[in-house]
Amino acid sequence: MSSNEAGKAKPSFLHSLSDRVNAVNEAALFVTLVAMVTVTVLQVIFRFFFNALSWSEELACFLLVLASLLGAAVAFKKGSHIAVTFFLDKLPPVAKKVMQTVIGLLGMVFFATVAYYGATLMGSEAGQRSPAMMISMRWIYLMYPIMGAVILLHFADAIVTTWERS
Repeated sequence: MSSNEAGKAKPSFLHSLSDRVNAVNEAALFVTLVAMVTVTVLQVIFRFFFNALSWSEELACFLLVLASLLGAAVAFKKGSHIAVTFFLDKLPPVAKKVMQTVIGLLGMVFFATVAYYGATLMGSEAGQRSPAMMISMRWIYLMYPIMGAVILLHFADAIVTTWERS
């Protein structure tokens, strides 16, 4: 075992799970963006040269929302959302950890609410069909509880990681 490996603690199950989920998220984000661009290009081509695709605009909108949620989850995992850290950087280490925990908990409350109401919408709007694609809106609203849960996982990992750091 190298000296570098001996000095590193094994990542927690939560951190490993968060990393694996993020890897899937990044791949899904890539596929979603490629699909959205493809559908939009097809929409333009068919509108100019053939008959317009009746479902393409609706699918592109749904893919845009999904890409936004996937991108938000990736950004939360990587800590790359915009943040004003001027005051946080001035705090002593323990106070800084407490504030990061409070911020994480507030984020968890928000995304738990997103997941909860997304699940509620799945139930209440299951009978409604999307106008152009005619699929149940339950499948569209499924993205909210799933992505809410993913972001909750990333927040929990960030809070635990904050306190594990020396």
